Amino acid sequence: MSQLSMKQSVNDLAIFGGKPLFTPPISTSNLVRPNFSRFLGYSRTMYEQHIYTNNGPLLKKLEQRLAEFHGTQFCRVLANGFWALVLCIKTLALPGRTEVIMPSLTYRRLADVVAWAGLKPCFCEVDAKTLAIDPEHVRQLIGAETALILAAHPIVNTCDAPMLEDVAAEQNIPLLFDSVESVYETIGGKKVGGFGSAECFSMHASKLINGFEGGYITTNDEILAQQIAMMRGFGFHGHDNIEMLGLNAKLSEVHAAMALAALDDLEDQIDRNRQRYRCYQELLARIPSLRLLPFDEKEKTSFKNIVVEILSDWPLDRELTLEILNREGALVRAYYSPALHTRAMEYPHVPTVLPLTERLSKLFMLLPCGHLVKISDIKTFIALLEFIADHAVAIKERLA
Repeated sequence: MSQLSMKQSVNDLAIFGGKPLFTPPISTSNLVRPNFSRFLGYSRTMYEQHIYTNNGPLLKKLEQRLAEFHGTQFCRVLANGFWALVLCIKTLALPGRTEVIMPSLTYRRLADVVAWAGLKPCFCEVDAKTLAIDPEHVRQLIGAETALILAAHPIVNTCDAPMLEDVAAEQNIPLLFDSVESVYETIGGKKVGGFGSAECFSMHASKLINGFEGGYITTNDEILAQQIAMMRGFGFHGHDNIEMLGLNAKLSEVHAAMALAALDDLEDQIDRNRQRYRCYQELLARIPSLRLLPFDEKEKTSFKNIVVEILSDWPLDRELTLEILNREGALVRAYYSPALHTRAMEYPHVPTVLPLTERLSKLFMLLPCGHLVKISDIKTFIALLEFIADHAVAIKERLA
């Protein structure tokens, strides 16, 4: 007997007082735990050498492996992805200019990063097909105050990085990528990590490489790599020699041990992600009013996130759909909504209207995925979506 058999009528839905379908809930977070023995093996180094932080041997090993993984000359690891972005923005932004061009359909706190760097977000449109930052609109927005282009890869697939590099080069504007969701991806066969002036990544527990917490930058710019290394450690260069303004954004050795163990298990994780994606791909074909965003399998991809577009013939609006699913313990989320430029902000930004972004921000959902979601959970979840679609009229009548 399937779990969904407990839903005989709309009265059995959790939104109307029924028992939730998923206990514990299934979420959109990755939460992959690497092999525990390998994690302890790496951690042994810090115990034996009595080095727990401050540019220790595990951090150096992690930087070397990540640089090799991304095919770049340099990698610098930091306490989290937030400070990786802030320090890169502060270092790369053209002096005397105030604006950073960035997408509005992106992570809900990305504009805060720009503000922390002392600059103003200037929001731009995305491409309707890829949901990635639109290079042509970036070109149109570049002006006398443009200090930097901050291109965030979407959750599924990537930006047109070569085109953005061309746009940036035309006006000599630095180009920084937020590549948090594109660790494993390639663009034209080239690994993400070596595009633009630099790229920033996260090693939060919800990301592909789980370091408990952490972030890193990849670059082929030696001067930038040196500056980031100093800034993350209070601005020191050598013993008690302060060369620049800095802060404490160092990563501890225990975090580096976790991330190294996660790197060792990465291919196994990709295989499991692919299995979940294939299951969604097969079963969502039964619900034509929901369109799965396909991964570009001509490139390398992580298959990590599952995103669907709600088409016009889906019978409920997105917010009600989300509420029903969340009450059932399926922690489905709206995809990057609301758009950043429509939100109230406590810091200066360039006011704008972005009709395409505003429309797209209402159409997509991020479905349960990651380490804790089993194939059986996906089958039950799809059956729940079918139940909702079949009983949409009764649901709306009950809520009227």
